[in-house]
Amino acid sequence: MVRTALRVILDAEEGVEVVGEAATGAEAVSVVRELRPDVVLMDVRMPEIDGIQATRQILSGLGQGPDAPRIVVVTTFENDAYVYDALRAGAAGFLLKRASPEELVSAVRLVARSDSLLYPAAVRALAADHARRHPPAPAWAARLTEREAEVLRRMAKGLTNAEIAEGMGVGPATVKSHVAAVLAKTGARDRTQAVIAAYESGFIRANA
Repeated sequence: MVRTALRVILDAEEGVEVVGEAATGAEAVSVVRELRPDVVLMDVRMPEIDGIQATRQILSGLGQGPDAPRIVVVTTFENDAYVYDALRAGAAGFLLKRASPEELVSAVRLVARSDSLLYPAAVRALAADHARRHPPAPAWAARLTEREAEVLRRMAKGLTNAEIAEGMGVGPATVKSHVAAVLAKTGARDRTQAVIAAYESGFIRANA
C-alpha cells in the first residue's frame, strides 16, 4: 500500500516517472542496477537486507559518477541511528514517513538537483550525536582555500548554489567549481557526505 501511494503521488507530477519498485532490500539492489533511476526512495528497515546495506551495495556497484542514483532513506524518526548509518553509507538524505505529498515531491526534486541538503538541521544534530569527540582538523582542511572552506560552511547550512553565490558575491559557476573542489578534497561523493565529514572531524562545530 505504501509503494502504491508513493507511485500515485509521484507519477502525478510533471517530469517525474516511477520506473520500478522493490519489496526487499536485495530486490532493490537488483532493480536499481538494472533500471538505473535518478532517485531511489529506500526504506531503512527491509526484509533480507536492510536499507543501509542495500544503499551501500548499490553505490559500491554503480560508483560515484554523475549517473549514480541519489538515494533517500525513508524512516519513522529523524533521530533514528539507522538514518545516520544510511547517510554514512552514501544516502543523499532522508525523508520521514509522515511527510506530506508536497514534502515527498520536493525531496525527490531536491536530491535530483544535488543542489542542497535535505533537513540540514537534522543532519547537524545527527552528526553531533555521533561525534563523541572533536579530533583536530583533518588533513583535507588544510588543502581547502578560504573560499572553499566558506562554501563548505554554507553548504552545511543547507544553502543552494544560488544562495551561496548571492551571499558571497560571486557567480553560480564559481560556486559550482568550489563545491566540486570541496567534494574532491574531502573525498566525499556528494554534499551530504562532505557536510557529515565536516561535522565529524570538528572542522565545523555542531553548535556553531
